[in-house]
Order: sequence, then structure tokens, then C-alpha cells
Amino acid sequence: MHFQWYPGHMTKAKRQMQEDMKLIDLVIELVDARIPFSSRNPDIDELGKNKARLILMNKADLANQQLTAAWGAYFREKGYFTVNLDARTRAGMKNISDVVMEACQEKLERDRRRGIKNRPVRAMVVGIPNVGKSTFINTYAGKACAKTGNKPGVTKGKQWIRLNKNVELLDTPGILWPKFEDQRVGLYLALIGSIKDEILNIDELSLELIQILQEKYPGVLQERFQIQEEQKPAEILGEIAQKRNCVKRGNELDYSKAAALLLEEFRSGKLGKITLEFPEKQR
Repeated sequence: MHFQWYPGHMTKAKRQMQEDMKLIDLVIELVDARIPFSSRNPDIDELGKNKARLILMNKADLANQQLTAAWGAYFREKGYFTVNLDARTRAGMKNISDVVMEACQEKLERDRRRGIKNRPVRAMVVGIPNVGKSTFINTYAGKACAKTGNKPGVTKGKQWIRLNKNVELLDTPGILWPKFEDQRVGLYLALIGSIKDEILNIDELSLELIQILQEKYPGVLQERFQIQEEQKPAEILGEIAQKRNCVKRGNELDYSKAAALLLEEFRSGKLGKITLEFPEKQR
């Protein structure tokens, strides 16, 4: 299964971000805590290489806690500030302002030395589609400033948001990069919903997920669906269809319905707290 999705507006958005980098002090990058490596756009490292950097591991409520802690240590080792959060429930949000100020300490000192007072930190919020940028901004600001949606590609234009006298945020559209060198990255992005489902083969995607869960989280499918896990992925999908009454006319199993159901249960955390990537693999 080949994964790629790079609509034309993403090229334009990247050019705009390049231009806007001159205006900001800090890059706040949201990643998905379930795939902290694959949900990072490598272009952002290049664009923001001379800026203070903060990585927010969003959707941490859906990820394995120990692995999220290990990923935090991995990123801090590389010089990033990090915070784990769930932007929807505000978990982790109270730490962010302090970390923003800490990350911009050098800039604040520089301003003080030059006699510049009360100039707010200007931060650009970046990340791939569907990682929760707009939800984060709205929760941080305490009001609906940014459009949100559970589909990739909701945020389209440039938007400055004044949070308080200390911080201003620049919202940006979610962008991917033109080519996934490693198709596993594309697979993980598809699994969390950062590539539009409409262009994917959901049946195949669900079989890939079953294989990953069998290998990395044995017992999860058995417990959730009361099925035997020692089978081929297609047989497991058939059993899930049976257990969840996914049938077509003529009592035929509806594999596509079962596939969509399995993906939804993974994405919403009903299968448990699952992280698909391990930091030691990236060292």
C-alpha cells in the first residue's frame, strides 16, 4: 500500500511559513504522542532552525504513558523544550505559558538589555494535519479563535491570536511534506487520520493495524473483541465483523464496515493507550 498526500495548498502554506518565520521568536510544534517521530514534518526543522523550539506531544491521553515520557527525554536530549498534553480536556495546558517563557529566556534577556519592555513573545504554531493545532489554540486562548475539525486540512489561512500581554500566536495550516522516504511513516500518518481516509484503502489499512497490534500489543484485540488473535489479519477482521454484527444483505460479512470500526476504535483510544513508535529505534 503506497501512501502520499500533498495537495497544492500545502506548497503555498510552506512558502508563507518561510516568510512568517522572520516575525517570530518561538516555534511551537504539535506532534501526535502516538507517533512522535512520524508526525514531525522534517521541513519544519529546516524552516525553524534558528528559533527557540517547543514540542507539544498532543493526544497524550491516547498514548502509552511510559513511552510518552521516553519520547520527552529523547526530544529534550536534542535541545527541544517539551510538554505532554491533551488539548481537548486541558490536561497539561497549565504548564505551557511557563515553558514558553523559559524557551524564550534568551530573547527576553536580549530585549531587556536593549531597553525593550513588554514586547510579547511571538510564537508560530505548526504541525501536520489533524494533530490538534486549532483545538490547542482555542483551549490555550480560552475562546474559539481557530477553526477546528476532526479531518485534516481545516485551517486554511494565516491568523494571529493575542493570548495575553506576554504571548501572541500565529496559527498555520497543517502541512505534510512532498514525499515520504519511509512508507512506514505514511502508514502511521494514515492510521492516526492525518491523510484523508477518502484517498486510502481502509480495508488494507485495518489489516496493517491488526498486524502492528499483534506484534507490539499482543492481547489487545483478543480482549476488546473476544476473538482468537493467533490468526491471519484478514481472519481477525472477519471475526471482528462477526462479533460487531457488520453484515451486508444476504448475511455476508461487511469487511469494510468492520475495518472502519476498528480504525475508529484505535483513533478514539477504545483499544487502549497505544503508541506505535519507540524512541530507541530513532537513536
